[in-house]
Amino acid sequence: MIASLSRLPLFLLLFGLSGVAMYVPAIYAGVLHDLHEARSFFYSGTLVLFVFGLIALAMSDTQKTPRSVDQLVALFLAFTVLPVVLALPFYEGLATTSYLNAYFEMVSSFTTTGATLYDNPDRLSPSLHLWRGMVAWLGGLLMWIAAVAVFAPLTLGGFEVTAQANPGMDEGQAGARVVADPRKRLLRAAKALIPIYMALTLVLWVLLMISGSRALSGLMHAMAVLSTSGISPVGGLEGAKAGIGSEVVLFAFMVFALSRSTFSNDTGAVRRDAIWRDYELRLGLLIVVLVPMFLFLRHFLGAYEFDDSQNLDAALRAAWGAVFTVMSFLTTTGFVSADWQTAQDWSGLPTPGIILMGLAIVGGGVATTAGGVKLLRVYALYLQGLGEVQRLVHPSIVVGRRSDARRIRRKGAQIAWVVFMLFAISIAVVSVVLALLGVGFEDAFVLAIAALTTTGPLITSAAETPIDLVAQSDAVKLVLAITMVVARLETLAIVALMSPELWQK
Repeated sequence: MIASLSRLPLFLLLFGLSGVAMYVPAIYAGVLHDLHEARSFFYSGTLVLFVFGLIALAMSDTQKTPRSVDQLVALFLAFTVLPVVLALPFYEGLATTSYLNAYFEMVSSFTTTGATLYDNPDRLSPSLHLWRGMVAWLGGLLMWIAAVAVFAPLTLGGFEVTAQANPGMDEGQAGARVVADPRKRLLRAAKALIPIYMALTLVLWVLLMISGSRALSGLMHAMAVLSTSGISPVGGLEGAKAGIGSEVVLFAFMVFALSRSTFSNDTGAVRRDAIWRDYELRLGLLIVVLVPMFLFLRHFLGAYEFDDSQNLDAALRAAWGAVFTVMSFLTTTGFVSADWQTAQDWSGLPTPGIILMGLAIVGGGVATTAGGVKLLRVYALYLQGLGEVQRLVHPSIVVGRRSDARRIRRKGAQIAWVVFMLFAISIAVVSVVLALLGVGFEDAFVLAIAALTTTGPLITSAAETPIDLVAQSDAVKLVLAITMVVARLETLAIVALMSPELWQK
């Protein structure tokens, strides 16, 4: 059975999986006696599985070995076309929204962006909230698997910077690469990563309930952290009212978005017994330490002016609020600590949202669910800059390769710079397009960064006043949806899809 399914195209498998997933909120809605939504999810799931069965039966004797580029195309279709299917039960269940709004919500969830048109949590029922969280969770799992099975063989998604052998490839006798069968690579990655992803989510859910969270909010916050979507059924951590214990637990699990080596060694980044030598992880933790120190010093000086610097409890709460929020936005999760406002009140100074946007632009680790430029590319640019400074100071110096940078290709910094420039150009283009559609410049800038870093909570946290997405025109919503897809696949992958050389391989 599994062997037969593995021979089907990736997009068709995702289509069928979406139908199976619809039964979960259908059962949950039935338990809550919300029969309208239960029927919406059940009928939608049944229809999707029926269509899946017909297509799978028609394609059973027409199989051919897929190429790696075919898998990349399947991912593109998954993030653009599949949300049309995922939006069907959401649209029918809510019954008070347009299909475009439902499609935007599903694109935002599936790309793990987490931007929502429904700021009021009471607007959606528990089963609809669960569906949003599940779609984002499945989108995060897809990116975990796709990193090994799709992006690594094509040297995309951050793997273009690495020098060591990538998963799914073997080095031939003459240095030539032998690429494994894409279907086998996909199946092998799924078998290895799905149990880890599910186990981490389950453990985090249990820990959150122990720390005081309710079942639904605990589950959705657990899925939101593992997928870095930041989706919450209660409007964030303040609405959960679970205390600092829940934030500590969430903070610990956000580390998995800083480096793939924290949960898998399939990239050859670092030995399992030397995980702390992974420079992605070390750079991420360094940022989490330095930025809150800067914010805390700024808050302390502000509090000193108000003669409140001796309030130790307020100081500790402010420090924790800064540490947690920095980690959250660096991993592009977007959760805001309940003490983030305490930090601002303690100092008497508002913290500028530009810091949160800068953290989101840096992003998390390569081959994780986090968005942004990625820590590995930032580290490659740092090494290049360090070498250039050494040459300026000592023009005749011979700069050797650092022992901790052997995983970086010789042209890794050049490629990282190209990606960074593409990212910067994308921000400019999206901002201009949104401005032409009638969005204010500052709001357009925030929306562009939020979509390109897959950090939807920036829309409410970084803007001077929260941006009302519902009030935006349909054209703005479509532009943001397209931007989120480009951000999830990355601009370099979109450019690769248009390359004739990739299709000829």
